Amino acid sequence: MNYFTHTLNEFQLQSGEIMKAQIAYKTYGNLCDDNVIVYPTWYSGFISDNEWLIGKEMALNPEKYFIIIIAMLNNSESSNSTGNVTLYDNVRAQHRLVTEKFGIKKIRLVTGWSMGAQQTYQWACLYPDMVERIVPFCGSAKTSPHNFVFLEGLRNILHLEDSDERLIKSFARVYAGWGLTQAFYKEKKWEELGYKSLEDFLVGFWETFFLKRNRKNLLAHIWSWQNGDISDNPVFNKDFTAAMKAIKAKTIIIAPENDLYFPKEDNQDEERLIENSKLIIIPGVWGHFAGGGLNKDDTIFIDKILKDIL
Repeated sequence: MNYFTHTLNEFQLQSGEIMKAQIAYKTYGNLCDDNVIVYPTWYSGFISDNEWLIGKEMALNPEKYFIIIIAMLNNSESSNSTGNVTLYDNVRAQHRLVTEKFGIKKIRLVTGWSMGAQQTYQWACLYPDMVERIVPFCGSAKTSPHNFVFLEGLRNILHLEDSDERLIKSFARVYAGWGLTQAFYKEKKWEELGYKSLEDFLVGFWETFFLKRNRKNLLAHIWSWQNGDISDNPVFNKDFTAAMKAIKAKTIIIAPENDLYFPKEDNQDEERLIENSKLIIIPGVWGHFAGGGLNKDDTIFIDKILKDIL
């Protein structure tokens, strides 16, 4: 096990469930004043899946910053719940980790991809006096209806009666059509990743990736994603505008030119609501996975923005 856990006894979820939660995390670098970076995981992601953005030549430099990757609940590293888990639940648990375990009072930066971006927004509105900067990339503060519909199709696949392996393979092939753009497939960009054919890519990348995941965890995270809304909690009572305006952190939002999950138009709305914010578009054809560490050019693009804000 290449990570640690922090125990939250009697942690109450929004659903009312009270659980003994084990929050999984991994740290990089040494803690000192004003050098904390919080970096949550994403849909089905493991802690190790976030490491592509960390390195001594990169913005998230462990020789300079104390970086904490925190696993979402229901990812098999952090505890699994018996009920539904919200963004609010995840971020409150993460806040308890950083304050109880490390005594952290200020966070220099929160950043994350996809559902990690959703948690980034949640951090900033719940703890505006603690979070100094945020860079959410390839994600939004509220899941759109179209995004919900995409996830509904995946959810229904996983509820079918069949072996986990067959269901997850079907799930992966549907996911493949959304994670990357039409232009990516037209231009056969999978060849840049070392795959010889489209079928090779579907099996070697997508099926292999999701077969490492647990079907129940995938379903649990779908619910969290579908119901992603940083205002749907006792603090903001579904007042989305109030939640967005509560963000005090210096904010850079990064959006791909064509993200089929989280369209840049949603981020444009968010930019208008956050006072000290700027939206930057990632050019290219990699869609949502511009933020996944697959493409060197996109990684350099994101890293430069992180260096600038830090």
